[in-house]
Amino acid sequence: MKTSDLYTRQADLIKALAHPTRIRIVELLRRGERCVCEIYENLELEQSNVSQHLSLMKKQGILDWRKEGLRVMYRVKYPQVFAILDLAREMLRAEIHSTLGVLNEKTAE
Repeated sequence: MKTSDLYTRQADLIKALAHPTRIRIVELLRRGERCVCEIYENLELEQSNVSQHLSLMKKQGILDWRKEGLRVMYRVKYPQVFAILDLAREMLRAEIHSTLGVLNEKTAE
C-alpha cells in the first residue's frame, strides 16, 4: 500500500466518525454489543437514519455485525476507536481549560 493510499484510508476512517450521531452510536456501543432496535430507540432517532449511519461505519470497518434470529447486533470492531474519541475529548477539555484560564486572567486584570 502506498503512503498516499494510507492517508486516504485514514481520512476516510476519520470522516466516518465525524458526525454527532455516529459518535453517539459508538459511545452507546462502548458499553457492549447492541441490537439496531436498541440503538435507534436509545438515541430517539428514526430507524432509517440510524441504519444509514451504521452502514457507513460498517463499510469503513469501524463496526462489525451479526444476525441473531431477526435481530441485527452491532459492535465496535476495534477498541482503538474508543481511544480516538477519548483523545478528541481530552483535546476539547484542554482547549476549554485553556480558554477559561485566559478568561479568568482577563477578569482579574
